Amino acid sequence: MKMKPDCVVWGALLSSFKTHKNVELGEISEHKLFELDPKNCGYYVLLSNIYADAGRWKDVERMRTLMKKRGLVKPPGYSLVELKGTVHCILVGDMRHPRHEEIYKYLEELTARMMEVGYLPDIGSVLHDVDEEEKETALKVHSEKFAVVFDIISTPWGTTIRVIKNLRVFADCHSAIKLITKLVGRDIILRDSHRFHHFRDGICSCSDYW
Repeated sequence: MKMKPDCVVWGALLSSFKTHKNVELGEISEHKLFELDPKNCGYYVLLSNIYADAGRWKDVERMRTLMKKRGLVKPPGYSLVELKGTVHCILVGDMRHPRHEEIYKYLEELTARMMEVGYLPDIGSVLHDVDEEEKETALKVHSEKFAVVFDIISTPWGTTIRVIKNLRVFADCHSAIKLITKLVGRDIILRDSHRFHHFRDGICSCSDYW
C-alpha cells in the first residue's frame, strides 16, 4: 500500500542524513518538513547541526535567523533522573546541583579514560567562533552526560542507569555514553525526544540511527 510521507517519515530521513552527513538530501527533507510542520523547532536545529558538521556556517546562521523570524525558540535542554523516589532535573552546565563538584571531577576522570581508548570529542557542531578547548569544555556540560555520571556515583555497582532527555540526545553524548557502559560495566537506558536508547557494552540499541 502506498503511503504519502508525513512528518515522521521525513523527520526520520533527516536524522539519517545527519548520521551520514548528507547535506544535499537533508535539504530535500528541509523543504518538505517546513511545508508540513513549520513550527517544529527540532527540525531547524537538526538541519543546523547538519550544516555545522559540513562547516557551512552561513547556512547555520540562516537557520537561526529563520527561527527568529518565525518566532521559534529552542527549549533549554534538561535531563531527568529518579533516585530513591526523588526526581532530579539537571540542566545544561548545571552548577546549582549540590554535588556538581563531585560530578564534574568524576566526569573528567571518565573523559580521560575514554580518550585512552580512542574517544575524540565531537566538536564539529559546537559554535565555530570559540577555540578547540572551549568547544571540548562545552561538550562536557550537556545534561545527559551530567545525569549519567550523577546516577553512576549515586547507585550501587551493577544498577541500570535510567535517564530522560527532553531533546534529541547530542551526538557526542551518544558516543561517550556507549564508551561509558564499557568502562563502568553498567547498562544505560536513555529516553530522548525521538526514541529509547539502550546502551550496553559499547553498543546502542538504535545502531546509531536516531
